[in-house]
Amino acid sequence: MGYINNVRGNWLIFFITLANAASMSWFGYDQGVFSGVLISKDFIHYFPEIKDPNISGITSSCFSLGAFFGAIFAFTLGDKMGRKRTIMLGLFANSVGAILQISAYHLPQMIIGRVINGFGMGLTSATCPVYQAECSKPRIRGKLVVVGSLCNTAAFCLANWMNYALYFSGGALQWRFPLAFQLVFPIIVITVLPFLPETPRWLLLQDRQEEALEVIARLAGKNVDIHDSEVNAEFLSIRSAIAAERENRLSIKDVLLFRDKTQNFRRLLLSCGTQMMQQFSGVNALGYYLPTLLQQSVGFDQQMSRLLTACNATSYLGAAFLCLLLIDLVGRRKLMLYGSVTCGSCYLIAALCLRQGGINPAQNKAMGAATTSMFFLYYFFYGTSYAKVPWVYNSEINSLGWRTRGAAAATATNWMGSFIVTQFTKVGVTNLGWRFYLIFAIIVYCYFPIVYCIYPETSRRTLEDMDEIFLQSSSVFVFRNSALTQRNRPQVFVDAENRRIAEGSKVDGETVLEEKRPQVSTHLETATQA
Repeated sequence: MGYINNVRGNWLIFFITLANAASMSWFGYDQGVFSGVLISKDFIHYFPEIKDPNISGITSSCFSLGAFFGAIFAFTLGDKMGRKRTIMLGLFANSVGAILQISAYHLPQMIIGRVINGFGMGLTSATCPVYQAECSKPRIRGKLVVVGSLCNTAAFCLANWMNYALYFSGGALQWRFPLAFQLVFPIIVITVLPFLPETPRWLLLQDRQEEALEVIARLAGKNVDIHDSEVNAEFLSIRSAIAAERENRLSIKDVLLFRDKTQNFRRLLLSCGTQMMQQFSGVNALGYYLPTLLQQSVGFDQQMSRLLTACNATSYLGAAFLCLLLIDLVGRRKLMLYGSVTCGSCYLIAALCLRQGGINPAQNKAMGAATTSMFFLYYFFYGTSYAKVPWVYNSEINSLGWRTRGAAAATATNWMGSFIVTQFTKVGVTNLGWRFYLIFAIIVYCYFPIVYCIYPETSRRTLEDMDEIFLQSSSVFVFRNSALTQRNRPQVFVDAENRRIAEGSKVDGETVLEEKRPQVSTHLETATQA
């Protein structure tokens, strides 16, 4: 552990990414594992109440409800506690909740355990992407945030294969072991996280300038010290952005009325919007209930439903790896636009196939196979778009002073959407049949004009560039401004960065050694290169 205290550069980024990835893995694992738990015979024996669709819904969705309150907690106290301590508190709540679930013999204990586990997940899922983003360079920031989300998907895949393997075991092992396995993830994080630094941006928010400068130097490379011109340039840029934000700070009322120059409330709404789009794409309708849906809507037996769910999770993991390559290469906007068209089309075709199978029983098997293939394709298209982009986007778009609150509000929106969708999926499928999937098709198609008109591009920008985006455009609509929609970093942002550094150099700072006045250099934008 003493070694971790001294690591610098890429190895330090590796350990930060490891902690973030393990935290997000827990999130994905829980989403995957409970779909198999719900249909385990021994689980149904101990908790026969879940045969009621409403009880089954609340047993699944109470996790999301707890996560919603965890994200709200991060919104109110995250900036005071710091990124690391917020994550540690989340891990503690996760562990308590997991132990309550593992040892449950009565439904109230199971539900309480899931709520507490969810509360911790709300804290970590709101904070981990911010922690990663604030420690990463612009050219790789998207990829590294996606790595955490990718591990989320890998854990989801692992959980589904575990569900299939344990189908053959029977007894309590079939569901208690998968619930117990989730405790592996906090062990990894707790081993590493206490020895990692706080983010330089949070340290500067707390006026801990010496520590911030040292952390920037540690993140920059093995042989880089605080006298390095690039380290000073980054320090001055962040410090200048904070000073400008404090100088122009308005009351909460004025922010909510869009009176601040950098439009913090608009940015918060945009980040919340990405998470709402993610959840109302219906992913948790399939994530928690795909084995149930394959049995109820398509007609497969339990073994085949588990096997297909595990295969689907593997395809989803492959899509997540592809997104890792595309997120910075293509940009955030294009991936969301593509996801709107493809995911909506999958739902539309699935709904029409189920309708045709209901009208003509002779075609039921063929239509069931076609519906299953649409579910597979949906996960592939979703995995390369809305599965990952919202987590990156809401960790980037908000200003420094609002980044934790913005990410927490977005995450709270995600979890509330998850709660609503999960709670009513089984009831919706029972009462609406094929029409239930048509609802999601219409909703997802509506995302295209929304993203096209009002969502600016955030890839290849520094986190301080985000203020410039909203200073450049007071209009809600961005699609006519190429500087706000192009993938590469616009020159106007480079010029603004130079001004911030020049202004920061004039400020009397006790911690910055300024033998030369640095200009925008490679720390900022290797990202300007294609």
